[in-house]
Amino acid sequence: MNIMVSSPRLKKAKTFFSYKKSPSSLQMTSTSAATTLLQPPRKGEDQILHSSHPQHPLTQVYSPYLFTCMGCKEYGAGRRFKCLRCDYDLHDFCALAPPSLHSHPLHTKHPIVFSIKPAGGFLRSACGVCGKTTKGFAYRCTACSFEMHPCCAKLEREMDVPSHEHALFLHPADSALISNGGDSGFPCAECGRKRAGQVYHCSLCDYHLHAICAKDMVNGLYLNGIKAPEKKSKFGAAARIASQAFTGFLGGLIEGIGEGFGEVLIDSIAKGKR
Repeated sequence: MNIMVSSPRLKKAKTFFSYKKSPSSLQMTSTSAATTLLQPPRKGEDQILHSSHPQHPLTQVYSPYLFTCMGCKEYGAGRRFKCLRCDYDLHDFCALAPPSLHSHPLHTKHPIVFSIKPAGGFLRSACGVCGKTTKGFAYRCTACSFEMHPCCAKLEREMDVPSHEHALFLHPADSALISNGGDSGFPCAECGRKRAGQVYHCSLCDYHLHAICAKDMVNGLYLNGIKAPEKKSKFGAAARIASQAFTGFLGGLIEGIGEGFGEVLIDSIAKGKR
């Protein structure tokens, strides 16, 4: 059982994010104006009423354990807004997200608008920063197809991480691909894999960090010593079930038509795969 400990009182924040570099170039909307907040936090209180869960208030709490945000569907740990009456959690940055961001460092061309519903259509959209599918809360550009997770909106163009002594700079996926000789990506110093999405790069040495791995620096996982679990593919599970069903069907068929003919059938199938 996780014991939730109330955090210190909420301070009235003027903006949703804070950046080290050129804060004057970033124009943001006050959290008190966010359309998703039916009741913003008042001075001395640590509760909000959010439109995604209007039946109960959400209380700001702290727990070092892993959770899944019911807003953006991404992992988190540490500080969050939680319904104390049912199993509903939101990242603090998802709960307090302003309705729009202007001149964001990762998308300076157009304003991006906060949405609590995933994009419609058969094919799901991918985050323009980390490359993962956006399944819930997201910031979307009304002028182009760009969108990103609220967590990715907390990332900066330049970032200092505890695991490396130099500052890292974010490279778009296209430029990272070209500079790597057309390969599918850089091996990440954190996960050791190559994957799609933008990459943080050290200009002084050959160090790379996936944006998707850098997210753990801002969603509380790294701070609480948690490694994000890998989600199993639904298609892989479906294939395993289908394979087991087919094997069971063959077993019943062999038993029904006779062992000798069944062995010939299996041998023919095996030869066909060669």
